[in-house]
Amino acid sequence: MQNTLTIRRDIITMLTYAGSGHTGGSLSCADFATVLLFEELRHDPKNPQWEGRDLLFYSNGHVTPVNYSCLAEAGYFPLKDLLQFRKLEGHLQGHPCHDTPGIEVGSGSLGQGLSIGCGAAIAAIREQSDRRVYVIMGDGELQEGMNWEAMMFAAHYQLDNLCAIVDRNYKQIDGDTEDIMALEPLVDKWRAFNWNVLSVDGHDLDAIRNGFQHAKVCKGKPTVLLMRTVMGKGVSFMEGTHKWHGIAPSKEQAEQALRELGTTLDEWTERLKNG
Repeated sequence: MQNTLTIRRDIITMLTYAGSGHTGGSLSCADFATVLLFEELRHDPKNPQWEGRDLLFYSNGHVTPVNYSCLAEAGYFPLKDLLQFRKLEGHLQGHPCHDTPGIEVGSGSLGQGLSIGCGAAIAAIREQSDRRVYVIMGDGELQEGMNWEAMMFAAHYQLDNLCAIVDRNYKQIDGDTEDIMALEPLVDKWRAFNWNVLSVDGHDLDAIRNGFQHAKVCKGKPTVLLMRTVMGKGVSFMEGTHKWHGIAPSKEQAEQALRELGTTLDEWTERLKNG
């Protein structure tokens, strides 16, 4: 499996070169996104449209740094492309586009991913396919009603091939989710909609693996993994604050962050250039 430290180093470096983008959520998603792509998902980087693949949708499409890092490290496109993130000459847009290898659907208009996942999951069942469908979501987007309709739909049609993964970092662009529009008791709410609900430490790799395994064996209902995470995880001065939701580090901040992550900006830039 790819080291989650590698993914975090990629995130900081590509954001620094872009000068814009979403840092906090990309770092909070890094652990479970890495486990999912490198251990759980059936996919083929050499054949991105392989018919036997599982499907992964990022409803919180703005966390492209973690998405692109995982895809590049898996071999979907060269590592050097990460240095062209959000640049006109590159193909890695700020929000994902399905023209990029490994991206299933354009996203980032929050609240839509779970509905897309429901459509893909019910199609797989009707086609008698063993394909699994995963949807990564931000917690702030659960304040949108479309998600709750999708939750009802998934339970009604017993979409046990569907797994939603919520990045429960308690932060959104304007502050704390519980101050803006409270989501708690979130476990009880999902259970009331007849989902299989697991609350997971989103930075404990073994707990994450166990959560995905429980999702696979659950029959008759969809599963949601509520990943308890810390926004900005891995960089001390970014952790636990919504202020890093949608800004990129300066070169000086990147140097500090990468020192905490055991490397330097020059060293990691060279790795990406030569990768």
